Amino acid sequence: MSVAFTKEESAETASETLLPDRPISPHPNLVTEDGLKALERQMTEAREAFEAANIIEDVNEKRRQTAGPLRDLRYFSERLRTAQVMPQPVSGDTVAFGNTVTFTRDDGRVQTYRIVGEDEADPKAGTISHVSPVARILFGKMVGDVVNLGDQELEITAIR
Repeated sequence: MSVAFTKEESAETASETLLPDRPISPHPNLVTEDGLKALERQMTEAREAFEAANIIEDVNEKRRQTAGPLRDLRYFSERLRTAQVMPQPVSGDTVAFGNTVTFTRDDGRVQTYRIVGEDEADPKAGTISHVSPVARILFGKMVGDVVNLGDQELEITAIR
């Protein structure tokens, strides 16, 4: 519909209210219990932001302010619908979802990451997604195993 037939101030304002959906990963939506709680919290925050923006009287400003929270509501609703809560690993014998893995790179760096769901992954905070290249190559391996990642070797030194 042309902007001329709406109450929008301009085409630019109209485009601000039509945000594209956040991309949904094609991978299984595995989450930890903490990850599920984080998704629920983010859903609540998006709902609250939408409700707060929805009381704005100016139509154009309301549309601008509700666009982001509405997009987030669609995203978190889908992520919660498809979430598969994974049990805590029962063993540290082999690397699995939810384990914390320490490994040494061939350049001497020692790194430790917990393998979690995509939405809860934050490498700077010590978590990586289960679909990341590092996690995928570590799954099923044991302490002492050496794996190749590109031109680097990683030696697993601990699994918790």
